[in-house]
Amino acid sequence: MRVLFLAGINKSHLYAMTPLAWALQIAGHQVRVASQPDLADDVAQTGFTPVPVGQVLRISEKLGPAEPAKPGESRPQRWEKPVQGTFPEDPHGHLASISSGFFPLVCPDPLFDDFIEYAQSWKPDLIIWNSLALAGGVAARISGAAHARLLFGADGLGQIRAAFRKVRDEAAPESLNDPLADWLGPKLQRYGHEFDEEIALGQWTIDPMPPWVYHPPADVHYVPIRHVPYNGPSRIPDWMNEPPTRPRVCLTLGVSHRESHGIEASVVDLFDAVADLDIEVIATLNRRQLADDPKIPDNVRAVEFVPLNALLPSCAAIVHHGGTQTFAAAMENAVPQLIVPSAYWTEKWWGPVAEGNGLERRGAGVYVADSDFLTVDMLREELVRVLNNPSYKENAVKIRDERLGTPTANELVPQLERLTARHRGLG
Repeated sequence: MRVLFLAGINKSHLYAMTPLAWALQIAGHQVRVASQPDLADDVAQTGFTPVPVGQVLRISEKLGPAEPAKPGESRPQRWEKPVQGTFPEDPHGHLASISSGFFPLVCPDPLFDDFIEYAQSWKPDLIIWNSLALAGGVAARISGAAHARLLFGADGLGQIRAAFRKVRDEAAPESLNDPLADWLGPKLQRYGHEFDEEIALGQWTIDPMPPWVYHPPADVHYVPIRHVPYNGPSRIPDWMNEPPTRPRVCLTLGVSHRESHGIEASVVDLFDAVADLDIEVIATLNRRQLADDPKIPDNVRAVEFVPLNALLPSCAAIVHHGGTQTFAAAMENAVPQLIVPSAYWTEKWWGPVAEGNGLERRGAGVYVADSDFLTVDMLREELVRVLNNPSYKENAVKIRDERLGTPTANELVPQLERLTARHRGLG
């Protein structure tokens, strides 16, 4: 069958779908990967011929200035640890804000136009789309393809939709508009189709999150997949061939943040928290993240990039922003995690909060604090506690071993074939 992938906003999201794209290719299916033009080189480096759609997104220049005000919420004086249950208060307000501001920013009209045209021309049997790239569901409906979302983290949109539908059903349904339908509906109507929940949430959803992380909506068809990390083409530096003489800790804010909005924990505070500890810290930070010119402590090695799959087997802990690729890599390597989510509006609800809550319940990590409330003492205290308590490592090994039973991308291919045939009326 023909399978068309639609990548997300940056190469971290692209890398999250690369193992599945290769599994389908190796199984004999025709695979193509579409993305905005500024990701085309990254697509090519994964081994696929890129299909550029839309205009250059320049997401790194747009996300920071575009951050909306939090609807109906002001910054509290004291931080309280959030819990990923139902989505936060005012789901209609959140849905309206992301449907009018965030989603059109990351999936603009030219991308819809080009992707729909390409899907009509190439005629894929299956479209697999990043859960922020909502042109995937629209193009699938118009072209007649089966389609599935591929989550990069927690199902934030699924939770928002479930909370919104509950609020709407409790009120007079006609009194509350559906902001997502207001945005996507006209795009479908031009081709004689109507918006429904399948457009927003896929005919099924490929879910890389372990079941213990959070409770997703019950009415979404989830297909679990083991999130095998992919770091892209890279080389291992010589110093990594030498075993560490002290506990090694990875400190990273991920690939996506360095290339986008940068609303994250202070590097100065991160360095101050580890400076006087008897540990070796590998900090994967680029020039922009070091722009405040912090004094790099003697026990910190700052490197722009190192593949986590190669680094983490030698680490006793990892401090990170809650990026789902980083979370998956740490889980695969049984490394205790300390989560410090970004302060970028609702971003923490699309992965970091769920990860932090889940790790704490399983005793394999700590939700330290949101980055705008983080203090040096807070991070130092939690890091020392994790390093000195062997139960964190033991529990990290347990969740790693449990995850080995989840289908890999290769094992998932037959199920995707069956689902595609069923949804296209062929089986």
